[in-house]
Amino acid sequence: MGLEPNRRYVQIAFNSDVSEVQRILPQIPYDPRIFIEAGTPFIKREGMAGIRLIRRYWRGVIVADLKSSDGAADEVYMTAINGANAATVMGSAPVETLNHFINACSERKMYSMVDMLGVINPLRKLMPLRVKPDFVIIHKGRDEESNNQKLIRYKDITKIKSKFDCLISAAGGLEENSVRTAFFNGADLAILNIVSDSDRNNGLSNFANFRILIPKILSELGE
Repeated sequence: MGLEPNRRYVQIAFNSDVSEVQRILPQIPYDPRIFIEAGTPFIKREGMAGIRLIRRYWRGVIVADLKSSDGAADEVYMTAINGANAATVMGSAPVETLNHFINACSERKMYSMVDMLGVINPLRKLMPLRVKPDFVIIHKGRDEESNNQKLIRYKDITKIKSKFDCLISAAGGLEENSVRTAFFNGADLAILNIVSDSDRNNGLSNFANFRILIPKILSELGE
């Protein structure tokens, strides 16, 4: 699945369980600009069976949010054979792990995504890599959302794009009405979490009408 140049994308993240996937994912109309994410909590709860379930419902790009920190090549292989097209690794992982991860993704024809959660200088982390990833994720973590003084570090986008030809994902409390801000600041992909009403984090309500909501979000892509 090739990515088109100068096109914007949106990633919808499932972090709960299979029942939420079964209820919501059929409501999301297929569009090549939409990535569906098997979130880290979802994978921990449902395992590889959860990724296979998402593949039953979605024929587009599926992201396995592994947040690998070691042994990345084996984890990439596990998700690949179960239907994922992309995976994530922690940018804070050792350079050797990042190189193994990116190489494994390339061999499996998957998109490699480096998550810079907690990394102070993402550009410096990228410099020693043998091959650069397909995506770099500029990420304000879920636990950081309660701190209003912490923002998505959009300034890192310009720094990275001035040196490398890779796509940038933005994540961290994005909602329907803030997707445009991510793209305005140079992101190529905006990541939105599906959240429950009791969740303290921002995102898309799991009780929203996704048949109506998703076309509205896609209209913010400016295409």
